[in-house]
Amino acid sequence: MSDLVGIPTIFMRGGTSRGPYFKADDLPADTATRDSVLLAAMGSPDVRQIDGLGGADTLTSKVAIVSRSNRPGVDVDYLFAQVDVGKPIVDTAPSCGNMLAGVAPFAIETGLFPAQDGETRVMIYNVNTESRIEAIVQTPGRKVRYTGDARIDGVPGTAAPIVLNFMDVVGSIAGKLLPTGNLRDVIDGIEVTCIDVAMPMIMMRATDFGLSGTENRAEINGNKALFARIEPIRREAGRRMGFGDVTDKVIPKVGLLSAARDGGTITSRYLTPHALHAAHAVTGAVCVASACALEGTIAHELAKPEDANPRTIWIEHPSGQVDVRLLTTGKGADMDVVAGTLRTARPIMKGDVFVPASLWPERG
Repeated sequence: MSDLVGIPTIFMRGGTSRGPYFKADDLPADTATRDSVLLAAMGSPDVRQIDGLGGADTLTSKVAIVSRSNRPGVDVDYLFAQVDVGKPIVDTAPSCGNMLAGVAPFAIETGLFPAQDGETRVMIYNVNTESRIEAIVQTPGRKVRYTGDARIDGVPGTAAPIVLNFMDVVGSIAGKLLPTGNLRDVIDGIEVTCIDVAMPMIMMRATDFGLSGTENRAEINGNKALFARIEPIRREAGRRMGFGDVTDKVIPKVGLLSAARDGGTITSRYLTPHALHAAHAVTGAVCVASACALEGTIAHELAKPEDANPRTIWIEHPSGQVDVRLLTTGKGADMDVVAGTLRTARPIMKGDVFVPASLWPERG
């Protein structure tokens, strides 16, 4: 008997992130065992992730777990797992809209959902946030097309477009749009907006931390004093939002906002939360866009949103811009949102990832 266990996977880029995609049936059913297997597969905890598939960065230490759904009107279920690089932590509280871009192609490639000729619409249930997302994939001849002319900032070249329409996103984790009940709160002398649409976030003005809001990744990640100032605010905001002690959690995320400079609607520096995202999380973009449409928030104060409904919110980030097409109904704390965005994805490798058999005795 080998002392290693092989697990089928397709290693994919989804949006501006990448990682292994697994069928749920190919992973342990027990959560603790599954997490141990995922840590080993990614090479965590180790800052280089030298013994696994991880890329030594939060954006490349992500996992998608996909299964056929039994829910009415839903085709596949998607569970996202953020594998910590330096700690033995697998966090399934947040979601990832970039990895989401690869879910429908993966489902088609692995036989979880049949392709249609021309384009295929796949209704995805995000287990993390208990929300639905419609993915529209190009499938001429009932095969997924990956090449095309669509371009997203943060990814070189072009690819076939994948349209994602987010539904049921208000109160994704906290259960309501404004978890603290307020459009603005003051924490440690800093004015913040705590909001939950697709991703719970704390939004603050970059200028309140002595920043222009256009800093790059090296400037932000190297600013230890900045993170030392932000983290106590994030922890207190997490408590007020109903998440308890968020010290070892990646939610709520942090958005450092400022006015747009390059023709967009607003500028955002998205913290994940202990490093700056190289581009911008899709779920975070949906949240920032929604806040731009909600009068009284810090985002609305800084943004230049269109009066039209639906409207397109352009969010400037370190690698360019990301667009969110936003349709809102209701006002204030009762506002509801349907958001759409364009992403791309492609498979990079297909095969088995090996982990020690001792981690999964039933398979060993």
